[in-house]
Amino acid sequence: MPATPYTRNTPAYPAEGWITLATDDGHTLDAFQVVPTAPKGSVVVLQEIFGVNPHIQHVARQLAALGYAAIAPAMFDRLQKKVSLPYDKTGIEQGKTLMGGMSLDVAMHDVAAAVKHSAPFGAVAVLGFCWGGSLAWLAAGRLPVAGAIAYYGGQIGALLDHAPNRPMLTHFGELDASIPKEVAGAVTERFGTVVNHLYPAGHGFNCDERASFDKASSALAWRRTNGFLDAII
Repeated sequence: MPATPYTRNTPAYPAEGWITLATDDGHTLDAFQVVPTAPKGSVVVLQEIFGVNPHIQHVARQLAALGYAAIAPAMFDRLQKKVSLPYDKTGIEQGKTLMGGMSLDVAMHDVAAAVKHSAPFGAVAVLGFCWGGSLAWLAAGRLPVAGAIAYYGGQIGALLDHAPNRPMLTHFGELDASIPKEVAGAVTERFGTVVNHLYPAGHGFNCDERASFDKASSALAWRRTNGFLDAII
């Protein structure tokens, strides 16, 4: 069943847990949601290739601590339910296979469902990591959002013809072996309104469960993300 719409007069609305979303193309998917008291807006959190795993759930809780309702849709539900993969070789292989089975255009239906569900909380932003960062880039050009944030979006280089028309913040690592530094340079050169930052770190530098975690870069990027959200919501 579709999730019950949120109203500020419904005190029994769950503060944290799994809900079900319905898309405009007839699909249903799970989503992990955290709702603080009197949210000032909302953020849709878009997963890496590892699913809505403990790291993505932690990000949702971090956002709720800042006063935002946060929802992380399970973007692989069309292919496999309850995907939560570890950050190891097997997890990477499984995640890449699942990502390869999802077209970006189809995935946008799922993002749109999460955005629509979140609208009663106020302004909606989208925050994505890795594959989700690429989806966040597309969302900034296609969906009614206040803005979007992309951490090391691996496909942004191939999506530069899809210009964002909402405020956009991007984070890239200059040591990222999977995203050439030229991609970050192209974002800055082609899109003067995009706030773009490059960090002395590798791919996945925000996640403390990964070997590539960079504490200083993660902290700085999070401060910038918080400031960006404050400005658009």
